[in-house]
Amino acid sequence: MGKRKILKKKGKLLVFSAPSGSGKTTIVRHLLNKPYLNLEFSISATSRSRRGTEIDGKDYYFISQEAFKQKIKNGEFLEWEEVYRDNFYGTLNSEIERIWAMGKHVIFDIDVAGGLRIKRKFP
Repeated sequence: MGKRKILKKKGKLLVFSAPSGSGKTTIVRHLLNKPYLNLEFSISATSRSRRGTEIDGKDYYFISQEAFKQKIKNGEFLEWEEVYRDNFYGTLNSEIERIWAMGKHVIFDIDVAGGLRIKRKFP
């Protein structure tokens, strides 16, 4: 396994993890519309190609498969998974640090496997 970069906890991580179609995205969007909660959505990184009107840095961070694999080796992901053959998705440590640097809490809309990985790192 590659190196691990340790995140120093500066804020909270709110994880909404459930199967597709369960309503987690609806809940997350509702909470993001409450400014007093001080939440920021965690943008995932992916090695897949952009679709339609997706915007890099808003919908996903689009990176090449080679760069994704190198970041895995460097321990730059809080969690990651190969969802389909050669299509990787994950949460960069730098994304969490970016949100915490703004003084906000991180909110995730993530699959069950990713949620469990985060829970193991931040029990």
